[in-house]
Amino acid sequence: MNITLHGAAGDVTGSAYLVETGDSCVLVDFGMFQGSQVLERKNTIPDGLNPTRLDAVALTHAHLDHSGRLPLLVKHGYRGPIYATDATMDMADLILRDSARIQESDARRANRKLHEAGRDGSKRLVPLYDLDDVEQTLALMEDAPYQEPFSIAPGVSIRLVDSGHMLGSASIEMTVEEDGQRKVVVFSGDLGPRGAAWLRDAETFQYADLVFLESTYGDRDHRPLKETLDEGGAIVVDAVKRQGKILVPAFAIGRTQQLLYHLAAMFHEGVVEKFPVFVDSPMAIEATTIYAQHPELYDDEAIELAREGRLKMDLSTVKAARTVEQSKAINDVEGICMVIASSGMCNGGRILHHLRRNLSRPETSVIIVGYQSQGSLGRRLVDGAKEVYIFGDRIPVRASIHTLGGFSAHAGQSDLLRWFDVVAQSRPRVALTYGEDRGRNALTGIIRKRYRLDVQTPMQGDVIQL
Repeated sequence: MNITLHGAAGDVTGSAYLVETGDSCVLVDFGMFQGSQVLERKNTIPDGLNPTRLDAVALTHAHLDHSGRLPLLVKHGYRGPIYATDATMDMADLILRDSARIQESDARRANRKLHEAGRDGSKRLVPLYDLDDVEQTLALMEDAPYQEPFSIAPGVSIRLVDSGHMLGSASIEMTVEEDGQRKVVVFSGDLGPRGAAWLRDAETFQYADLVFLESTYGDRDHRPLKETLDEGGAIVVDAVKRQGKILVPAFAIGRTQQLLYHLAAMFHEGVVEKFPVFVDSPMAIEATTIYAQHPELYDDEAIELAREGRLKMDLSTVKAARTVEQSKAINDVEGICMVIASSGMCNGGRILHHLRRNLSRPETSVIIVGYQSQGSLGRRLVDGAKEVYIFGDRIPVRASIHTLGGFSAHAGQSDLLRWFDVVAQSRPRVALTYGEDRGRNALTGIIRKRYRLDVQTPMQGDVIQL
């Protein structure tokens, strides 16, 4: 059996594992590379991967860096099944359609600029895929239930367990039988932290011959969630006193729902009186609806809150701004309110309009709840910029800028090791993926010292034989 890494090897994007036996050819994930232009140029069908030869695809979860190249696969001839949990299929429907729309919009804008510049002879930008490709991709998806092993190709079966990273996310146990031998390969997928809002904690496996383990935060732990919530509560209390808008740039899927969950607790416990909260992101609104449709995936606490009707009651002041007109109307709201809008790094989306209008006001509070990449507007705000440019306008920054760590959807070092500890007893080989050198090297040292196991840190294109 050969396993070729076609992404998320040496970096944290583009997850893709090609598993080849004498009888079968299976792909685990086919994610999009995101970030720099160098990474985004890798969004292709790599050499050595023939879509028409694949028997099946197994998807760990719907985030774009794990699912984003699937329509490209279909565009190039793949017609087999794509196995995913029911919630992952719902989320993939939302995420992949959005990805296609963005690509088509970007292509139109770029080509219009070429035309305006009189460069019609230049090479026109073509989207990786369009909505038709997405429709075909979604039609190939088949429900893969948790905990039930089933065959996906000759000699290959899989079993999924909850990975606690996002709604519907999974770790995959792949059992391969060939030439009288039986081997078990585990793909951790993205593992979530213990105690995350809504979600059950990640489950693990008892046995493996080879484990592909994510290592995004292999070198450190996150700030304790209680400390984050205490600090967040203090920021909100102060904002209420100053009667200004609270602007929260947040990723539409996962982070927005987590914030609403904790805000409900704050209202219920009387930390502050209820005030208007606007979810100003069509994608976040749709994702929140999908969360509501899958209570079977909630952790025990969320199940109890939903059963009592507390979440609905405590979030009674939350309003959805679906249309542009509804988004603009938020500008007319006087006094304290919270606006949760994408994008999480302030690189686009409706949050830019709210920042443009409110950053110059000293009563405004901006709460940054996620990682801000170098060069992003969010990063400039975190770094203390006195002024920024939004839509070409110079905006003085007089608002209070706050950062809250502890909301990561990825397991920190201790949770990664806690998950790995169970399967480690079977003495597997280990390949650390989905992590940069900082995270992988630290985790490699600990696993080698603590468990005395063989640990590899493969790069893109590397082949692991089993």
